[in-house]
Amino acid sequence: MSVAIIDYGSGNLRSAAKALEAAASNTNLDLKIVVTSNPEVIKKSNKVILPGQGSFRDCYLGIKKISGLEDTLNEFVLVKKKPIFGICVGMQLFAKIGYESQETKGFGWVDATVKKINNINKTLKLPHMGWNQIEFKKDFTLFSGLKNKSHMYFLHSYEFLTKQKDCIIATVNY
Repeated sequence: MSVAIIDYGSGNLRSAAKALEAAASNTNLDLKIVVTSNPEVIKKSNKVILPGQGSFRDCYLGIKKISGLEDTLNEFVLVKKKPIFGICVGMQLFAKIGYESQETKGFGWVDATVKKINNINKTLKLPHMGWNQIEFKKDFTLFSGLKNKSHMYFLHSYEFLTKQKDCIIATVNY
């Protein structure tokens, strides 16, 4: 099985590759991990990881700069219906629109928007940074073996808002 980690100039690609290698070492999978921006390599992959670090707009523009990458990712997800895993802004790009710095179109794979966390009465520290308990909303293979209310680390100021409840795997209260 091959997994492509998309290199479009954003995200800690080596960390993502090392984490995947470490996870795969605990399985019997023959896993080939490649960091690439080449549409032909991506098309041949079984799965994709889309990392992202920085602003929604900069990340989306980074994808658009690479010839054929946006179309390849759309085909991978919408036509071939192969699995894709978004990390941080990579997941946010699944939304229709992001509102960081200025309104920017995303992939639109999920009917969602990405907006700054509503800082009610300025009682929240932004960026949200630290360990919080997640609440699983449904079972998902990637998180099998993790207990509900497990702690995960967060560093963000924006939230992914969707009414598509079937797309929500876990939430955190902040």
